[in-house]
Amino acid sequence: METLKSGGDVLFILLGGIMVLAMHSGFAFLELGTVRKKNQVNALVKILVDFSVSTIAYFFIGFTIAYGVDFFSGAETLMQKNGFELTRFFFLLTFAAAIPAIISGGIAERAKFNPQLIATFIIVGFIYPFFEGIAWNQAFGIQTWLKASFGEEFHDFAGSVVVHTMGGWIALPAVLLLGARHGRYNKNGAISAHPPSSIPFLALGAWILTVGWFGFNVMSAQTLDKISGLVALNSLMAMVGGTLIALVLGKNDPGFVHNGPLAGLVAVCAGSDIMHPIGALIVGAVAGGLFVAMFTLTQNRWKIDDVLGVWPLHGLCGAWGGIAAGIFGQKMLGGVGGVAFMPQLLMTAMAIGIALTGSFVVYGLLKSMLGLRLDQEEEYDGADLSIHKISATPDREANW
Repeated sequence: METLKSGGDVLFILLGGIMVLAMHSGFAFLELGTVRKKNQVNALVKILVDFSVSTIAYFFIGFTIAYGVDFFSGAETLMQKNGFELTRFFFLLTFAAAIPAIISGGIAERAKFNPQLIATFIIVGFIYPFFEGIAWNQAFGIQTWLKASFGEEFHDFAGSVVVHTMGGWIALPAVLLLGARHGRYNKNGAISAHPPSSIPFLALGAWILTVGWFGFNVMSAQTLDKISGLVALNSLMAMVGGTLIALVLGKNDPGFVHNGPLAGLVAVCAGSDIMHPIGALIVGAVAGGLFVAMFTLTQNRWKIDDVLGVWPLHGLCGAWGGIAAGIFGQKMLGGVGGVAFMPQLLMTAMAIGIALTGSFVVYGLLKSMLGLRLDQEEEYDGADLSIHKISATPDREANW
């Protein structure tokens, strides 16, 4: 029975890893559909190569920093673990690799390729696992201190703060240091629209992410005995809440409609195992409204050219989700309990601080040493031709 259980756990977390891996294609197609046609190839290549670099960084450095586990023993020794630690690495890697995938959407259409790969390695190898270890592996005794001070530890079941808040707030300095795309904002303050190249591809990316999210959330249990149908239902309710509010506030705009479910799912990750479904619906609805309002504000009034709106979608909705877990997880609001407001607030603030500090250092150094963005002519030609020497669709078909 023990062998059967351990084998079942390996299969369970492996399937979860595969579902979250599939979400990376969602990141790719969401970006592909949102950027202009001359940057579609770059969107696809970035996500795949960023994932590969993330794997190397997390395998050799990041996983050890976060969990104190390395893979430098022989294969025979690794096999004796029945594969659970190996598949757990794969599952958690797909979370870690979401960080550069999030950043990619914010810096799209004007970022150099190689400096971003360097940033990916440093972020996934060092910055992200530093906070991951604090939140999910009791590093530095911070969770113990929170428990002693406030009666409960910080709770983030599936990564509203650990993954999404970190990713969104790491992306913000990169976006600011890059500056806006040429022609996006005129000197007199007028805004030039850069419309999406393909609403169908944008929608496809959003749907792939939405479906994969049920692996992201439900399978964060990591073992079969901890699986919870409540997580699945809460994820569904938050997704629906985010969609409907984004539809109304976004005035039927398809970009808002398809990002609405993502906002809801980002926010519900943290408390999906402890909220009542009605609480999850409210959390998702607030997140959908937050995304629409803040995307509009950052783009139109603050002139922050965050192409996919990754700071409001992941950074702000993730932070809301972390804090909301401390509210709607309470028994008085129909939740399971076992959570307190102050640990949620303090750790969310810590994540933002680590993300901003690490990002400004990494991207600031890269900007001064290598430069972050394409020159004006390269940006005008598009990242596809400037970096990859090919366009997504040829101007004309060959006769032969």
